[in-house]
Amino acid sequence: MNIGVDAASLGMSNAVTAFTGDVNSGYWNPAGLLKIEDSEASLMHASYFANIAQYDYAAYAKKIDDRSAWGVSLIRFGVDDILNTTQLIDSEGNIDYNRISLFSTADYGLTFSYARKSILKDIRYGINAKVIRRVIGEFANSWGFGFDAGLQFDRNDWHFGLMLRDITTTYNVWAIDEDKYEQIRDAVEGQNQELPESTEITLPKAQLGIAKKFEFHYDYTLLAAVNLNMQFARTNDVFSTDVVSIDPAIGFEFGYTDLVFLRAGVGNFQDVEQIDGSRKVNFQPNIGLGFKYKGIQVDYALTDLGDQSAALYSNIFSVKVDLSIFR
Repeated sequence: MNIGVDAASLGMSNAVTAFTGDVNSGYWNPAGLLKIEDSEASLMHASYFANIAQYDYAAYAKKIDDRSAWGVSLIRFGVDDILNTTQLIDSEGNIDYNRISLFSTADYGLTFSYARKSILKDIRYGINAKVIRRVIGEFANSWGFGFDAGLQFDRNDWHFGLMLRDITTTYNVWAIDEDKYEQIRDAVEGQNQELPESTEITLPKAQLGIAKKFEFHYDYTLLAAVNLNMQFARTNDVFSTDVVSIDPAIGFEFGYTDLVFLRAGVGNFQDVEQIDGSRKVNFQPNIGLGFKYKGIQVDYALTDLGDQSAALYSNIFSVKVDLSIFR
């Protein structure tokens, strides 16, 4: 749930909290759903770790009236066809390749979003209710629940946004198949001797954003945005204390006649200790392209350009459709 969705947003290094205003706002800031004119749908696909893992996303959102909107989205991040070699050796000590089976491990995030205009001028707010499902073949699975809340405020062509993720703390409760566990308890000496923890906790996080769009000669636009991504614990973020750690992100989008878009961004600034004991600031630069025509928008992003961070680069594609074009 931390990776992000929509190639357009990822091309700007996720610095979209303040101005997001389409079907993908259900993920970035549900308050932005109010900017939808009618109804929209979105799809995204990305391959991670040399195509080992697949990351897919689908969303739909619709305006209810002039003061409210709703949306729903589904994320799946999984690795399929993993070799299960726990039964490779039979009871007589012989290797039998016919005893190898396949399984999948996947995480699912289902989000229901609702947004509404505030009685205060230019302020919008929204909330997400999330259901988290995690599956590791037949070995274990879990269910989790959580909530997000977001605000947006516009004034004099400036856009401000605040997103509070997992505001109630998100809990995942695991159910482990103890029969399957017993089969691997002694597979490696000294490992897997006790059942794993059955509860997984996701602590609250906050994202504060500001953005402004500049127009040049009516045909050209430049959108500049900054995000401050905050965790309330000490991490490897470039600004880190015991109270809060901050990872800044900066994104730009250059547009021509609301038809063609070129994007760039940099984020994920991490203070990483090197092998020799020295410290280095790693970061993740991204670029992207977009094309929009008659309510259909196709976007592409290349993340981690130049391999400046520990993450591997990924090619990401997404499409967004304004469904009113079919009416």
